[in-house]
Amino acid sequence: MSSCVSHHHQVGVRPRPGRRLPAAVASFLPPAPRRRRRVACAAMSAEAAPGVEPAEAEPVAAALAEMVEEAAVWCAVHGLVVGDRADPRSGMVPGVGLVHAPFSLLPARFPTSFWKQACELAPIFNELVDRVSLDGEFLQAALSRTKQVDAFTARLLDIHEKKMTINKEEDIRLGLHRSDYMLDSETNSLLQIELNTISSSFPGLGSLVSELHRTLLKQYGKVLGLDSKMIPRNWAATQFAEALGKAWAEYNNDSAVVLMVVQPEERNMYDQYWLVNHLKKSYGVTTIRKTLAQVEAEGEVLTDGTLVIDGRTVAVVYYRAGYAPTDYPSEAEWRARLMMEQSSAVKCPSISYHLVGTKKIQQELAKPNVLERFLDNKEDIAKLRKSFAGLWSLDNEEIVKAAIEKPDLFVLKPQREGGGNNIYGHDLRDMLIKLQKEQGESLAAYILMQRIFPKASLTPLVRGGDCFEDLTISELGIYGAYLRNKDKVVLNNQCGYLMRTKVSSSNEGGVAAGFAVLDSVILTDE
Repeated sequence: MSSCVSHHHQVGVRPRPGRRLPAAVASFLPPAPRRRRRVACAAMSAEAAPGVEPAEAEPVAAALAEMVEEAAVWCAVHGLVVGDRADPRSGMVPGVGLVHAPFSLLPARFPTSFWKQACELAPIFNELVDRVSLDGEFLQAALSRTKQVDAFTARLLDIHEKKMTINKEEDIRLGLHRSDYMLDSETNSLLQIELNTISSSFPGLGSLVSELHRTLLKQYGKVLGLDSKMIPRNWAATQFAEALGKAWAEYNNDSAVVLMVVQPEERNMYDQYWLVNHLKKSYGVTTIRKTLAQVEAEGEVLTDGTLVIDGRTVAVVYYRAGYAPTDYPSEAEWRARLMMEQSSAVKCPSISYHLVGTKKIQQELAKPNVLERFLDNKEDIAKLRKSFAGLWSLDNEEIVKAAIEKPDLFVLKPQREGGGNNIYGHDLRDMLIKLQKEQGESLAAYILMQRIFPKASLTPLVRGGDCFEDLTISELGIYGAYLRNKDKVVLNNQCGYLMRTKVSSSNEGGVAAGFAVLDSVILTDE
C-alpha cells in the first residue's frame, strides 16, 4: 500500500428516491449531507468536543488553541514528521525539509464493541492470507481474466508462475498486514474496505499519534470531557519490528541484514526509520535501504539461493515499494523483483502473499463457500463474513444494472494498491456503460463494491501548523503480523492500529481533495 495518507471510500450525496434496488444492496443509503465549515481552531464551537455545554465552550476553545502549538512541538520533538513537499530534497536526504505529519487534534470516537471485533479479526485474516497463498492454482485461476487486461497484475502472476514451475516453496513466511474498516451508519456494522498485504504503511507514525493524543488529554482531558485512558495503546512500530526481528532470527545467519525496498523519493521515510531504529535497538539487526533499481544493480543470488546485496547477505526482504506500476519504470525493476523472489531470503510479502491482497481475490473470497476451502473453523469463517461489504464482479448483470441506476451506492475499484484509483458517481456510471459496450475481458479489470457511509463528525485538523475544523469521516486499519517456519507458527498477532480521518466532502470541487490526517481512537460505549 502506498505510504501516502489515502482513503478508499467517501460520503456521497443522498440519491433521489427511485425504483427499489436488489435486496443485496438496498440497505445502504448515505446519510443526509451536512454543511461543512472551516474555522480557526481558536474560534471552534463546542461541537468538536461532544458533551460540552455552551457555557463551557469558551474554555474549550481556549484549550484547543493552546493544544495546537503544544501538539506541533510534540511532533517535532518525538519524530512525528514527514518530508515537506515544498523542499525538493525532502524525499531523498534524511533530515532535510521536515514538517509535522498532518494530524487530528482530538482522537476519533469509536465504539468499544466494534473495536474488539476489528482486533479479533486480525489473526484470522493473517491465517487466511497464509492458507490462500499456498494454493497457487487458486490464485492463478482467480486472476486469469484480470491478467489479460491488467499488465501489472500479469507481470506479478508471471513471477508467481515461474516460482510454481520450479516448485519453490517458502519455508519461512512473514506477513505484515493491515485490514482497513469503516463503520457503516446505515447498517450499523463494521465493514472491511480492503486487506493490505504489501507495504502496510504508518506503523511508526500511527503509534506516535496515539501517544500524542494521550499526552494532550492528560493535560486537557478534564476541560474537554475526554479520558486519556480510553485511548488504546498502540504498539504497531515495536511489534512490526519484533516480527521482522524474529523472521531474521529464523533465517539463522548472524551477519545477515534486513533489506528494506523503498521508492526513490520517499517523504514517508521517518515512518520507516522508526522500524529500522527498533530493529537495531531491540534485536541488533542492521537494515539497508535500497530502491528496486539499486537491488538490480548491486544484487545477486548465489548458487545456494543466498541473496547478496552490495556484498551483504540478506535475511529478510521487506517491501515498502513494489506495489504500484509506477514502481517499475523499466525492466531493471522487474528483474530485481524476480531475483529477490527466487532467492532464499524471507520475503515480506512473498509474491503469493502480494497476490492474495489484490481486489479480485478479496472479491473471490467473499463468494459463497470459498472461505471454507481455506479455513476449518466455522466461527472464524462467520466472523470474517460478517465484516465483508458487498463485493461483485462485473459479470453480475443485476448488480451492474443497479450500479448504473444508482451509482452513488457503489465504488468501482481497479486492481491497484494505494489511493486515488477508485471511481465514483457519474464517472462510475459512464465507465460501466463503456465497459458494457466493449464487453470482452476488460470487465475483469474491475470489481464493484458496496459504498460504505460512515457517520460524519466535526473535527479539528492540523496541517502545517494551522488548525481548522471540518466535517470528517474515519477509517480504522488494524495491523497484523504473521510468521511461520514450515509447520511452526512463530507469531500470529493483532499488533496495533492506524486511524485515518479525512474531510467528508473531498469529492466536492476538490477544495480539500484527498486531505487526510493521522488520528487515533478513543473508545466509547455507544
